[in-house]
Amino acid sequence: MSGHNVWTHKGTFLLAAVGSAVGLGNLWRFPYLVGEYGGGAFILVYALTIFAVGIPILIAEIMLGRTSRQSPIMGMRHLTKTHHTSRAWESIGWLGALAAFLILSFYSVIAGWAIHYTWLMLTGSLVDADAQTISDGFAFLLSSPGLMTVYHTLFIVVSGLIVALGIHTGIESGLRIMMPALFIILLVVLAYSVIHGDIAAAADFLLTFNLASLSIEGWLQAMGQSFFTLSLGMGAIMAYGAYMTSEVSLTRTAIAIAVIDTLVAMVAGLAIFALVFGAGLDIAQGPGLMFVTLPLAFAEMPMGALVGGVFFILVLGAAISSSISLIEPVAAYLVERFDMTRPQAVAILVVAAWAVGLLTVVSFNIWAEGTFFHALWGRSAFELIELLTNVLMPLGGLMIALFAGWALTQTEVKKELDTTAMWFAMWRFLVRFISPAAVAYVLLRSLPFMDGYLLPAVGALLIVGLFAANQRWKAKRRPLT
Repeated sequence: MSGHNVWTHKGTFLLAAVGSAVGLGNLWRFPYLVGEYGGGAFILVYALTIFAVGIPILIAEIMLGRTSRQSPIMGMRHLTKTHHTSRAWESIGWLGALAAFLILSFYSVIAGWAIHYTWLMLTGSLVDADAQTISDGFAFLLSSPGLMTVYHTLFIVVSGLIVALGIHTGIESGLRIMMPALFIILLVVLAYSVIHGDIAAAADFLLTFNLASLSIEGWLQAMGQSFFTLSLGMGAIMAYGAYMTSEVSLTRTAIAIAVIDTLVAMVAGLAIFALVFGAGLDIAQGPGLMFVTLPLAFAEMPMGALVGGVFFILVLGAAISSSISLIEPVAAYLVERFDMTRPQAVAILVVAAWAVGLLTVVSFNIWAEGTFFHALWGRSAFELIELLTNVLMPLGGLMIALFAGWALTQTEVKKELDTTAMWFAMWRFLVRFISPAAVAYVLLRSLPFMDGYLLPAVGALLIVGLFAANQRWKAKRRPLT
């Protein structure tokens, strides 16, 4: 990635960031989490955390990318030198790159399932199929490593080709076509669900705020989803931010990204739950909601095969827009650091991620149990990789917040934010204290040994440590200019 590259149009960064944020997390994870944890109460906590945690860190990550004008790894190296801070902060770039690489490896496999269901829907294979047939079909897919590998290969190759074409010809042109098309398809599916589903029941479920129905686990899931949905801590936003023109407002753009991302998740939730309620099916199906419950709902409805196929095309498009953002941070580093051509860098990354993705493929069948992964860590290879990403992303986000809040000078941050004094003071407080504490809590909660009374104790110590660090910083550092 060249430091001189910028998006051709001011609005492209918004499309790119929304494309990165809108993916399986909105169309798959968000609806099933809402289904499991009580509907509107979950959404309320999610929205509050988006404002207090997600948006402040999103602004910080964009700012780091735009300030450095380089890939996350090289950009953090540049920022640590120019701000005379510890080189340990460079780990922000490396954490993001590693998280993006690992997520890409299994994201491609899961997104490949959508290829399978797009084909089944459009060919009419699931018309009038009963629950047992569809459930058995999903089980057959998971038990077929060869079939899953084919889909995994197709998906990651297409994603790689888009990035290999370059910033403008590939990513920018692709997003300018893909994102509006995805929004139109989502509205078409919503209209279909209004006509053939139970939209009133879906709206009542999503918009009824009953905090008593939200468990502690639901609170934690809402906090985690609000962080992960914005693609924070994996280098994508920082990499895209490096191409962002200086004239675009960081604050307004970050808020727009969060609002659009949340609206997409809400519309998807309305459409999905309307179909599920309309078919009289169970909403609390976990991950099987998209690949078992929804196909069953489409199978029982007029023109369900066609609309179901269109829906899974939407899922594929959203997954591709996210996967190209996973490829970009590492590919950009390889181009800058080793003077590779973009196609060479993308080819190396895609082949490596494809190979690691095979661990996820076999985790559902050949290595489903009884492997050394289970013996050493008590989980499959896929579950272990997912655990690592659940640690790397919040850890990276935590460090981004601390670096932007403590290491960058107040003058530089004010210049980049270009906003009112009140909002700057609020953002600075959130990014220094509230966001790090909340993300650290999500991080600690993701660790398997952090449960019982240990989690709140460590969380309390972390908050005390942040305030102690603040006082020490004031005492040792020269006055901010």
